[in-house]
This record gives sequence, structure tokens and C-alpha cells, in this order.
Amino acid sequence: MQTTGPGRRTPSGRTPQTRRTAGLQTPRAAGLAGIVFALLLAAAIVLIRLGIPEGADGVTPQGFSDSARRTAVRTALALVPFAGIFFLWFVGAVRAHVGEGEDKFLATVFLGSGLVFTASMFGAAAAAGAVLSTAHPAGTNPSLPTWDFGRHFAYTLMTGYAMRMAAVFACSLSVIGHRLGVLPRWLTVLGFLTTLTLLFVSSNVPWAELVFPAWSLIIGAHIFVVAGRSARIPAAD
Repeated sequence: MQTTGPGRRTPSGRTPQTRRTAGLQTPRAAGLAGIVFALLLAAAIVLIRLGIPEGADGVTPQGFSDSARRTAVRTALALVPFAGIFFLWFVGAVRAHVGEGEDKFLATVFLGSGLVFTASMFGAAAAAGAVLSTAHPAGTNPSLPTWDFGRHFAYTLMTGYAMRMAAVFACSLSVIGHRLGVLPRWLTVLGFLTTLTLLFVSSNVPWAELVFPAWSLIIGAHIFVVAGRSARIPAAD
């Protein structure tokens, strides 16, 4: 039964005002999830870089015996699962924010790259964790072939594959945001610059991978602020 006037109800029993209010919660959730993901991933990357400043080519089992460095790396690896969880929330909430107007091709690339990035990030963290466990099960060092394989596998998976999937994710989201007008032009340009950096620079330049959490932080903050402004706009009758 439908009623007229400000208190009219739909067949579902919800007023238009209720539907508008509920719909505005998802964008704010997207922004918050993006912010938390960016902070967690940035913290993990910084701890990894501080714990292993030499990178995959410079660290050895004997040189990685310092407890402070191992603690930094283990802390970074402990943050990765939570970063992945918030990233998945970020992906889902952004898709809900974009709505039904998104292009199916771009939406598939956006979702697929996000899932592959998460899987690659988890795989790299698991490989690094396995290397640490093998290296010091009882204060001993692993054989050199085992150490070499583990450290190169973890670094390659993270910098070579995960970061390139992050580039595809940033590019697809920037294109979707530009086409639908949900992202300003400067943020679209920033997304394309992030894409180029992750594709061609991050695997060779230390600390360059921080551009992805930095971009995610800006995207999340933008969505959160814009959604907050929309929520304060009085709904028309």
C-alpha cells in the first residue's frame, strides 16, 4: 500500500528518505575502507623496507639474524591479511558507489585486478613468512638454495605481479570515475600517473610501491568527504 505526502511509503515499506539515507552509507564505507587499507599497506611496506633495506638481492641468512629486523618483517606480514580484508571491502563498496551505470568490461577488469592483487599480496606474504620460519626454526639458517628461492619468489610476486595488478586496478577505477563523473579530473590524472609508476618503476626503484597506498588514501579520503557532504544535503520531498 502506498501513501502520499512526505510520509509516503513504497511497497517495501521504506520511505524514499530512508532509501536515500541507506544508499549514502556505502560510499562513506568505501572511503573509510580505502583509508584503513592504505594505512595498513603503507605500514607493511615501510616495515619491510626498514627490515630488509638491501632488497631481495642483498639479504642473506647470516645478515638477517638481527632480531629487530626480523620483528619488523614479521609485524609487516601480520598486517598484510588485514590490509587485504579492508581492500576487499574497499572494492565492494566502490562498486556499490559507482552503481548500475558502470561499464561491464571495465567493471570486470576492475574487480578482477583487485582480486588478483589481493591474492598476489597474500601469496607474497605467505612466501616471506615461510622463509622466515625456515630460516630460524631454532636459531639455525636454511640452506642457501632454499633461502634464495623463497626471498626471490616473495619479492617477485609482490613487486612484479601484485604491483602491476594494482596498476590495472588504479587505471580501471580512474577510467570508470572519469566516464561517470564521480572523480574529478585531477584525481583521474593522478590515477593514470600511479598506473605508469606501478607498471614501469615500482619493480626497480625502492619505495616506489608506496604510490599505491598513497593513491588509495587520496581516493578513500575523497569518497569519504564527498559522501559526507551528500549526506548533509536535505532530501527533496
